[in-house]
Amino acid sequence: MSTEPSKELETFPNPFVKRDYQIHMEIPEFTCVCPKTGQPDFASLILDYIPDKKCVELKSLKLYIWSYREQAAFHEAVTNQILEDLVAAMKPRYIRLTARFFVRGGIFTNVTVDHRKSTWEPKPLTSLHQFDEQFSFRR
Repeated sequence: MSTEPSKELETFPNPFVKRDYQIHMEIPEFTCVCPKTGQPDFASLILDYIPDKKCVELKSLKLYIWSYREQAAFHEAVTNQILEDLVAAMKPRYIRLTARFFVRGGIFTNVTVDHRKSTWEPKPLTSLHQFDEQFSFRR
């Protein structure tokens, strides 16, 4: 695999396709260029997804994210484009991407986008709150 920026997202088979489970990623070094000023924009990306048949391969994701470094893009457009590309590559049951752009002109911008496979229904969450309080070491 190359170490150059690339728009290609590689995947691998989900090892537990029968189970819903969440994959959480934090990508603190996203950069692109402001299309108005040409100045760099910096963001932390938070990616959460429930895979279906495929998972994204991490090195290809890193090189994909790196490919935006010199690209001019509005915050809203780039966040939606990244989500669209991840959906096309993986076809996950559910995916959410939050882009937390650093301050520019005194304004922080957060853009959150998500996608849900039409045939997927989330299972009810199990609350472990009571269990956590009972066994908490912070008393």
